[in-house]
Amino acid sequence: MTANNSKSFWFIFYKDNILLEKRNGKHTIPNEYDSLIPTLPNVIVHEVASLDGIVCKTLSLDHPVEESDQYVMMGLRASYDYIEEKLYNMAGKAAEILHWDKNSRYCPACGIKTIQTTPICKQCPQCKQEYYPAIATAIIVLIRKDDSILLVHARNFRGTFHGLVAGFLETGETLEECVKREVMEETGLTINNITYFGNQPWPYPSGLMVGFTADYVSGEIKLQDEELSSGAFYTKDNLPELPRKLSMARRLIDHWLETQQ
Repeated sequence: MTANNSKSFWFIFYKDNILLEKRNGKHTIPNEYDSLIPTLPNVIVHEVASLDGIVCKTLSLDHPVEESDQYVMMGLRASYDYIEEKLYNMAGKAAEILHWDKNSRYCPACGIKTIQTTPICKQCPQCKQEYYPAIATAIIVLIRKDDSILLVHARNFRGTFHGLVAGFLETGETLEECVKREVMEETGLTINNITYFGNQPWPYPSGLMVGFTADYVSGEIKLQDEELSSGAFYTKDNLPELPRKLSMARRLIDHWLETQQ
């Protein structure tokens, strides 16, 4: 559908940046389309879900909105520190909808332009195949050894912080098998007592992060060089820089720290 003026939450993106409104000394998601500067172009709008009874909509711009006293654009990750967590979570879903829309405009089997039939379904008019948002599942695991945990720095990390071993689920394996395989491939360590911890959507660009804890059994750390640049066991008293609070890695680490009190 096309944009129209409406009382809704408007999750407006330019590439990886989301538009935030400055209101009463805080940041939030705009909820009046006609208040934007001065008007936005005629673009495709996607309905995401509802939040507290308010419809959430999203759209992607081909140019950024200039910063003003009322509006600012910032990266989705950075917005976690500025807006309510429930708005950040919905922003993540909106970003995933836009990512799916961009990458599902043509049927991969027929090459025919797809038709959107529901907010999260497209169909090929020729072969009738349906396409839904693809979610890449990844595991992340906190490995305990006596009074320490394994922390690693991955080469794709944006910063100097150390996190946890993680990796994508492969076809035909269980989540626990994925945990064992990733730990062995990336560190050469054997583990056991693999226990589910929790999960979270990870909209970078469209994933599900599933967290586990496990115990060290044997082996010397042998880093997979193309994946990790450093790794070691750390006690609570000599921790390096940790991941940000929004991540499953930090939730796992914080939970472990609580048990060390």
